[in-house]
Amino acid sequence: MGKKTEFLFMSEPDCIAAGVLDAKKCVDNAEEVFKLLAQGDYLMGGNTRNSHGMPLVFPKESPFPNMPIAGPDRRFVAMPAYLGGRFNVCGVKWYGSNAANKQNGLPRSVLTVMLNNKETGEPLCLLSANLSSAARTGAVPAVGVRYLARKDSEVLVCVGCGPIGRGCLDAIVTVMPNLKKVICVNRSPANAISMAEHVKNDLGYEAIVEPDLETAVRQGDVISVAASRTAPLHFKREWIKPGCTIVASGPMMCDEQLWLDMDIVLDNIALHETYVKDGKEAGDPTYGNHIGTPIYQLIDAGKEPPLEEFKVLGKIILGEQEGRVNDDQIIWFLNDGMAVFDMGLCSDLYHTALEQGIGTKLTLWESAVQCED
Repeated sequence: MGKKTEFLFMSEPDCIAAGVLDAKKCVDNAEEVFKLLAQGDYLMGGNTRNSHGMPLVFPKESPFPNMPIAGPDRRFVAMPAYLGGRFNVCGVKWYGSNAANKQNGLPRSVLTVMLNNKETGEPLCLLSANLSSAARTGAVPAVGVRYLARKDSEVLVCVGCGPIGRGCLDAIVTVMPNLKKVICVNRSPANAISMAEHVKNDLGYEAIVEPDLETAVRQGDVISVAASRTAPLHFKREWIKPGCTIVASGPMMCDEQLWLDMDIVLDNIALHETYVKDGKEAGDPTYGNHIGTPIYQLIDAGKEPPLEEFKVLGKIILGEQEGRVNDDQIIWFLNDGMAVFDMGLCSDLYHTALEQGIGTKLTLWESAVQCED
């Protein structure tokens, strides 16, 4: 007789009940994951064990009528990972994305996470992951702000006011003790207005909507960039004031002098080395148009040092490298999305659900047929 296998299913309301909207706890969770990254107690996909994920890339055209065709933000991606420390779990984030989803009353991306027993492969928990993905995406730059921003920072500029931008906002405000004002910038005025109302009504800070990027950016002590990959924005050197901290969760273009004047801190060197390796093997000088592409290209041109010489946030947290050393530094923190952060947050949500009786137990099998011989 084989072993019965059950797993927990957590819907979006279940994840909310388990604390996915508690931004401070999400930031603390992400900080813990950064330490494990710096210590090397993790694995991700690919031969380098540092791949962002495996994308399913659609063709521009196809003779098969049912085959999906490439379009804005249209892809599927599987992001496997193992996270050590107290988490000690394997899992995978799986998502599909399509900019046209909004026309069907859906988010741009639809995400799930499956956690697995690292020894047996049995499923532990299947989670609705749109909220957890937004929460961890916001928590990661917030850890950057916690360790890199000036402590007297008063003005937060949010460039990009969609779900990811709001996740960044909710997390970053928890680590800015002297915050006074939030400036919301977005291509769609409706999203900027909605975020500003959220800031005023739910978070209790002054908020304004600023349609002009330059006017907004010039005021920023901390700038959170979470703009769409389909429309990256251009930042000029003269817009950025001394002491500013920029946290990039989405692509941005800058004057070359701004890149050269900023002190750049990475989330994980090995991830970016993998992007560069993959790009070179594919003969792609854009390196897949990742957030870090401008830096990779400046390295190729001999204008920035090799990736291995950049600082990384986990080592700054552990006290192995210096972060901010003076009040005039302009610091750019690059974070490009890693499944280990999904594993860390979803693992905590899962264990909270077990403790509080949240979620629905499902049976994979009473006894696996393959074990009944």
